[in-house]
Amino acid sequence: MSIIEVKNLSYTYGVGTPFEKTAVKDLSLSVNAGEVIGVIGHTGSGKSTLVQMLNGLIKPQSGQVLLDGVDIWAKPKEIRKIRFKVGMVFQYPEYQLFDETVYKDISFGPKNKGLTEKEIDRIVRKSAKFVGLSDKLLEQSPFDLSGGEKRRAAIAGVIAMDPDILVLDEPTAGLDPKGRDLLLTQIMQYHRARENTIFIVSHSMEDVARFADRVMVMNKGKLEMLDTTKKVFAEAERLESMGLRVPQITEIMLALKAKGYEIGDGILNVEQAFLEIVNLLKKEGKI
Repeated sequence: MSIIEVKNLSYTYGVGTPFEKTAVKDLSLSVNAGEVIGVIGHTGSGKSTLVQMLNGLIKPQSGQVLLDGVDIWAKPKEIRKIRFKVGMVFQYPEYQLFDETVYKDISFGPKNKGLTEKEIDRIVRKSAKFVGLSDKLLEQSPFDLSGGEKRRAAIAGVIAMDPDILVLDEPTAGLDPKGRDLLLTQIMQYHRARENTIFIVSHSMEDVARFADRVMVMNKGKLEMLDTTKKVFAEAERLESMGLRVPQITEIMLALKAKGYEIGDGILNVEQAFLEIVNLLKKEGKI
């Protein structure tokens, strides 16, 4: 069942000026409840503009964003309510931190929903646990945390609003590989528990291949592709023509296939590649 639908969406910056630039052009798509959607595209392809239109931070100049079948701009005065349903975590989300303690920062959203103190406390601690923050850290200033802890605190603040859709715009930017893997694993644990819909905007093809059910490819403001992760990353040449690449292990397996080896399409991780090579060696009688 579709939870969010975009119809003929367009947005241009600097209309009528020498700096006029179309960021999103006549874009349509539909996403089902519970899906994890990877969003990829070259810098300037329109990814960030699109996802900011999904929760009403940017108002489309034409077209519609439908949430559960209702245009989110049907009642402009109520657009704030949409942001509780579609939570946005920006690139470098630690810049979203602002309060005296981590606890107060995470509790900001639930307080604005009019919940009781007991409910707020339960939600804050549950959200912090999802992202791996200890109770001890909740009493510290968010500005005294490490970079990775700040990132998790900011994400916990959005999770605390219990959004039906969570939009993550480059959530792992600037993190080391260990921190990136930990954060994404925690986000996916939250997703499995909450069964909500997630959009992950990322330049890391490996992250997208690992977690996304489907991938949408943006190019010059248009939706070039929207298909299963396996099918999208099988289109290596097409992606390369847009300045993108497939995951490294996929690239290696495609190179082997090009040399005549019987390699299947859609190899997205090392585990799949290992099994494929073992099967190939068995067919050739080498093991």
